[in-house]
Amino acid sequence: MPAFFHLHPLVLRCARVALVGGALFGTAPFTVPQASAAETAYQLGPMDKLRVRVAQWVPAEGVFRSWDALSGDYSVGADGRLSLPFVGSISASGKTPDAVASEIGSALQQQFALRDPPSASVEIAQFRPVFMAGDVQTPGEYPFIPNMTVLKAVSVAGGLRRSESGQRFERDFINAQGDLSIYGSQRARLIARQARLQAEMNGDSDIEMPKDLEKIQNASDLIRSESALMKQRRDRYELQLKALADLKSLLQKEVASLEEKSKTQSRQLEIAEQDREKISRLNEQGLALSSRLLSIEERTADVQSTLLDIDTNILRAKQQISQADQDEINLKNDWEAQRAKDMQDTEAELEKLNLQIGTNRQLIAEALTKSAEALRFDPAGRAVSIRYSIIRETAEGPKEIAADETTRLQPGDVVRARSEMLVQ
Repeated sequence: MPAFFHLHPLVLRCARVALVGGALFGTAPFTVPQASAAETAYQLGPMDKLRVRVAQWVPAEGVFRSWDALSGDYSVGADGRLSLPFVGSISASGKTPDAVASEIGSALQQQFALRDPPSASVEIAQFRPVFMAGDVQTPGEYPFIPNMTVLKAVSVAGGLRRSESGQRFERDFINAQGDLSIYGSQRARLIARQARLQAEMNGDSDIEMPKDLEKIQNASDLIRSESALMKQRRDRYELQLKALADLKSLLQKEVASLEEKSKTQSRQLEIAEQDREKISRLNEQGLALSSRLLSIEERTADVQSTLLDIDTNILRAKQQISQADQDEINLKNDWEAQRAKDMQDTEAELEKLNLQIGTNRQLIAEALTKSAEALRFDPAGRAVSIRYSIIRETAEGPKEIAADETTRLQPGDVVRARSEMLVQ
């Protein structure tokens, strides 16, 4: 439970009453399989929605070129395959996003006979859904979210379907508790993002652990994830700056070379003009042929034309240097402006989330104060026990797994809730 979650002493007493009531209902804990801390990489399956981005570095132009015709959102089909323009149909089921991205890059390299494969990235835009069945308020299909547990899935399905008079309070408690868990996870991520943005704006190389995350269980993972993102973004920014700097350096060398060439041509023009004057005087005296004068005139014109081309190339190179300077200024301004906007959006989301957390704390407190009514026995004198199970697709086919409220779900799971009446 997050460090920022605190309950009033009266609420804690009511919570103890609820736990005692749960024991009377016969809901003794039982062993369920839990996902290990070091889970394997996510494997794709039908109904997963993927966001594909493809880009290529063009050294000759010193720019990144995005393959907009290929980039976009795609879904894994029922046959487990992914269809992309130019690439065609490739197998995605059972593979990781990184493996699919590598296969896309290799296919494009082969398709277009490229020297190097373009850089492809595949990320999950939307996981395949989970399904709720049995004694829940609204059975059906629901979007999967990372770290989703049985309790969270029950909360988004409207809570448990119960017939006793305490139904409203129990449903409010489950909904509020599930929402609060989700909001707590979202808040921790927003705080980690806020710390990363602050480090980027300050130019820091590391992200300092925020005080609000010090007691959060997965705080280190959040900071590590944001640090990797910060490094990736900064590397891309610095690579773009370096590309502009290299371009300016090449242009400046070109200008220097052209200026030296201009000096040489200027000297040749001066010599040609002197020769033209001498030949012209000799021609006027009848001591030189007109063909010789014509030849020196053509030579002078060629040198003047070459000199003009050199001056034109110098002006064009200097213009490109000015454009590169402006691109560098725009890149730096955009970097700072984007960080500021991201910080404002994050702070606004945090403020909204804090209000939602406060509302759910009040709902939990109200439900717990009514826990005696919420946990009432049914008229037949029986206690209610809720049993959960998960039907999960495996390599050997569908498999049913015993679960409790804290069991982690995977995309595509079917959660079944069953109410059992126990005789007192």
